[in-house]
Amino acid sequence: MFKSITRALIVISCIGISANFAYGAESYKQDKSKAVVLADQGYFFVNGKYIDVGSKKLMADQMYVQYMIPKKVKHRYPIVMIHGTAQTGNNFLGTPDGRRGWADYFVAQGYKVYVVDQVGRARSGDSAEIYGPYARFGAHDLELVFTGQENFNLFPQAKLHTQWPGGPGVVGNPTFDQFYAQQVEFIANGTKTEELMYPADVALLEKIGPSIVLTHSQSGVFGWKLTDARPDLVKAHVAVEPNGPPFFDGSFLGGENWYKDSENIGRSWGITRIPLNYDPPAANGSELKMMHQDKPDSPELIRCWLQAEPARQLPNMKNTPTAIVTGEASFRATLDHCTSKFLTQAGVNNKHIRLENEGVKGNGHMMMLEKNSDQVAQVIEKWINANVK
Repeated sequence: MFKSITRALIVISCIGISANFAYGAESYKQDKSKAVVLADQGYFFVNGKYIDVGSKKLMADQMYVQYMIPKKVKHRYPIVMIHGTAQTGNNFLGTPDGRRGWADYFVAQGYKVYVVDQVGRARSGDSAEIYGPYARFGAHDLELVFTGQENFNLFPQAKLHTQWPGGPGVVGNPTFDQFYAQQVEFIANGTKTEELMYPADVALLEKIGPSIVLTHSQSGVFGWKLTDARPDLVKAHVAVEPNGPPFFDGSFLGGENWYKDSENIGRSWGITRIPLNYDPPAANGSELKMMHQDKPDSPELIRCWLQAEPARQLPNMKNTPTAIVTGEASFRATLDHCTSKFLTQAGVNNKHIRLENEGVKGNGHMMMLEKNSDQVAQVIEKWINANVK
């Protein structure tokens, strides 16, 4: 999906970075009455191992985990937050206009919170020697569909975007500049990333115990794999705009024919690039038979690729409460319904939460950073409270 963003037909040149790139100290003042009281905080690593690279002994596969434990724990299960492509755990620690992030929000509600940096990225350690080629998003890639989509209208919902702090999320808006400052390189091979993250995620949950897993974007595939392989450790999966749709990636082109499927299959196992435990079993993803909807459910949605009937089932996932959360003005608003349909077809009971149906309007893909981020968190919290006991 993300590699195809730059294929968009509408291209607007970037303007120079504003002199207001850095916020003054006053912009970052917090309301002391909302201070989060912790019993403990810190970090640790899971899953690292030494390998020999030439004449050097290096550590590989380790994952950085930051934790925050509230003074009064009110909930049995902690929340593990996993970020998406080009991002880090910073997505959940604060917003680019200086407000508290989702980690603080859920700690304030009495949850233990664990925030990770993906294997091979940021505080987990990046190394092309170990993991192979890396990639990086340019600022314009993010403007197009992550933060400033209303300026480009590459998909029908783009014009509804109103929640980026400080106005349009483009270069020169100080909140966009702060956001882009935290972008990092990521492992270019998506399959390799999934293969690396699965054992690290398992190691984390085996260390801290059964948990609620909250994924965003790219990491949605990690959540599906983790739930399928270790349902004993995943008490719920909240997939915020998960990587998708099933099977194919796509390009957003604008105009009448605004969406195009990729030529090659992006996720051969439907919702992941690495194997899932289907019933009847499949030795490889090519055994899943696909069918394309004759027409989309509505004009602003894409035509879904699903399994041909009879559909293979995902029995290990069927008892794990599962929610897909989608913003009204996100590019994912065009396609998350396909992931929900795929899960339903495979026997996985799931709830597709469209934020506009909950009275939360105007959100894009980076909803945890937007002006109404606490409102979005409240919708997620309400679902968790209703479905996790």
